Amino acid sequence: MSGTHLPDLVRAAKGKRVVCVGDVMLDRFIYGGVTRISPEAPVPIMRRTREAAMPGGAGNVARNLASLGLSVSLIGVVGDDGEGRELAALLGSIDGVDADLIAMRDRSTTLKTRFVAGGQQLLRVDAEDTSPIEAGPEAELIASIADEAESAGVIILSDYAKGAVTDGVIAAALEAGARHGIPVIADPKGRDFARYGGVDLIKPNASELAVAMGLPVETDQDVETALVAAQSVLPAKAIVVTRAAKGMSFAADGAPAVHLSGQAREVYDVSGAGDTSIAALALGLAGGGTLADAVSLAITASGIAVGKAGTATVSAEEVLSALQMGLRNGGVSYLSLDTAMAQVATWREAGLTVGFTNGCFDILHPGHLRVLEEAKARCGRLVVGLNSDASVRRLKGPTRPVNDADSRARVLSGLMAVDAVVVFDADTPRDLIEALQPDLLVKGGDYTIDTIVGADTVQARGGTVHIVPLVDGQSTTAAIARAKAKAE
Repeated sequence: MSGTHLPDLVRAAKGKRVVCVGDVMLDRFIYGGVTRISPEAPVPIMRRTREAAMPGGAGNVARNLASLGLSVSLIGVVGDDGEGRELAALLGSIDGVDADLIAMRDRSTTLKTRFVAGGQQLLRVDAEDTSPIEAGPEAELIASIADEAESAGVIILSDYAKGAVTDGVIAAALEAGARHGIPVIADPKGRDFARYGGVDLIKPNASELAVAMGLPVETDQDVETALVAAQSVLPAKAIVVTRAAKGMSFAADGAPAVHLSGQAREVYDVSGAGDTSIAALALGLAGGGTLADAVSLAITASGIAVGKAGTATVSAEEVLSALQMGLRNGGVSYLSLDTAMAQVATWREAGLTVGFTNGCFDILHPGHLRVLEEAKARCGRLVVGLNSDASVRRLKGPTRPVNDADSRARVLSGLMAVDAVVVFDADTPRDLIEALQPDLLVKGGDYTIDTIVGADTVQARGGTVHIVPLVDGQSTTAAIARAKAKAE
């Protein structure tokens, strides 16, 4: 499947309303550095530098839905405590999310605390109440589902086994979906997938499917067998199983399983990737796409998500960019300046150094590769500033570029050394460098420190400027000349 119409689905879904009901929680991140081991026990000592908090669980699903351009009615419960109030405030600050949270006096808010050093999680501590909610709060959730479904295009049951998604809540979602003719998606937990009834789509991950069906899910054939077995016993109309780097597989209406591959170029953090997947599935269905369309969008979005730190969201713009580049895996980041700035901020929060280089990269040659590879070896993440077609013509003449910006960006984005590509229209990347504030600036040996645009900006903030020696005989101009000579 080409997926050429997928961008249209993303645009068609913009502003469509999704009801998301389930277990909301607070994700807290404590960042710091580790330089020694405790003398009291063989454990690292982390010196805390800062904290951050964001909505998790169904709250993160809502964040992803809003980031993808959808309008969200989030329905759930929290404790009548400080964490619940903090969570409500965080959700209230997100454009596109309308949170209806019931505060329960006899229940604590689910809190997941992650300790992060050097860009890696060291420990997670959970504080939670997993008992089913009582009849009163359940009735309030059911009433909210009925009210909000009237204007919705999709209903999501986001079950994290924290007690909010009761049998009564599931029944209310199914009834509302049937009444208004809108799909109901369930993100299940536990062994009993049948409890979700005749949902239009149920989305377990591979491990959850294996546990529920008592079958292995290592190979495509294993997954197909498990899906056939699931279809024979479950009332759900379709099943999508997420398989990490192996992509996703799905089956519907008794048809054979379909496997769609997809991998991120680099898996940095899988936290919240499942939330991104189900949000993107809703995006595809809300936009009027088929199940296969929705799964393709989910692969794209989740591939982008796992390349970010923490329980990150994915924007509609990022998905559209990845689709434009023809990369369903989402490993490429061909970004606008605003999105690039946000991504750089995320990398810095994770303790990663950000490098930058720039050029026309009209015909990629070994000299380019040497600069890119050496730059990446000196930083955690590398951003490439790419001259637009108009910029190249002004710098190189009316016959250039040989390849347009989209083609050049696509080639660059496929390189392991490159983490993001940003096209700029000016003659120099000065404005781009000042906006991104990289820690490292790298250029080829045909430059000196005095002639490198942006060197002063990088050095002023304590960054490094590095010059890579030229590769003899390697340049785009020389490559074009050789091609002309051969043609003659």
